[in-house]
Amino acid sequence: MAIFLTKDSKVIVQGMTGATGMKHTKLMLGDGTNIVGGVNPRKAGTSVDFDGTEVPVFGSVKEAMEKTGANVSVLFVPPAFAKAAVVEAIDAEIPLAVVITEGIAVHDSAAFWAYAKAKGNKTRIIGPNCPGLITPGQSNAGIIPGDITKPGRIGLVSKSGTLTYQMMYELRDIGFSSAVGIGGDPVIGTTHIDALEAFQADPDTDLIVMIGEIGGDAEERAADYIKANVTKPVVGYVAGFTAPEGKTMGHAGAIVSGSSGTAQAKKEALEAAGVKVGKTPSETALLAREILNG
Repeated sequence: MAIFLTKDSKVIVQGMTGATGMKHTKLMLGDGTNIVGGVNPRKAGTSVDFDGTEVPVFGSVKEAMEKTGANVSVLFVPPAFAKAAVVEAIDAEIPLAVVITEGIAVHDSAAFWAYAKAKGNKTRIIGPNCPGLITPGQSNAGIIPGDITKPGRIGLVSKSGTLTYQMMYELRDIGFSSAVGIGGDPVIGTTHIDALEAFQADPDTDLIVMIGEIGGDAEERAADYIKANVTKPVVGYVAGFTAPEGKTMGHAGAIVSGSSGTAQAKKEALEAAGVKVGKTPSETALLAREILNG
C-alpha cells in the first residue's frame, strides 16, 4: 500500500524535454517510475531516449492519457507557463498533478486551485514549489532522491523539501510507506490534513511524521484534525524556531502574523493534540524511533 502513488501509477512529464525535465525524468526512471510519456506541443510525435528507454512525446495531456492510460503528471514547466499547464491537466481530468515549479505567482496558484475545485476536484494537485512524492521501491514523482531510504512503515508529510530529504535519511533504516512534499507556498493543493487523512487510512503506515514551518495556520489546523481524527502516533517538527518574529523568511508561505504562525505557537498546538514535537530534525527522528521501538 501507499498513498497517492504506487508501482501501477502511469506517469507523464509536462515539460519533459526541457533541461530540468530531462534530468529528473532520467532519475525518476532510475527509481523504477513507470513514465509513459512527455508533453510538449512543439515536439509531439517525437520521442526521447533515456539510456535505452524510449519515452514518446505527446501534444497534450489529454492525448497522452488517451494513448497511454496515464494517471499522474509531473510538471517541470517554467513559472510563466505553469498555470496554463496545470489548467490543461485539470481539463484532461488526470487524477494527480505534481507541480514541482518554484516561483509561480500566488495569483496563478490561487487561480488553478480554484479551477480544480470548480471542476469537482477530479485532479489532486500536489505543490507547487514542492519536491513531489515518493513511494520507496515503487514509484517516484518529482525530485526526491530515490536512494536515501527504503520501503517501510513511516508516512511523511512535509512543507520543506530539504527537511523531507533529511528526515528520510535519518530514518532510512526503518523506511517509509510514502513521503509527500506539499510545498511551502501560501496557496497549495494537497495539505497536511489531506496527507494525514490518507496515512490514517493506509494499513501499511504505522507512524506519521509531519514537518511544518513558520507562517500561516496550516499546522494549527492540522493539529485540530489530528485531535479529532488520527489514532496513529504523529511526530512533528516545525522549522523556524530561531527565526526573528515578524520577519518574512525564505519560503513564500513563511510569514508570521501575530502569535499564529510562530514555531512556538505551532509546537504548542501540535502538543495539545498529542503530537510529540522535536526541537530539531534529528530530535524528531529520535522521537519517531522511540515510538516505533516501543
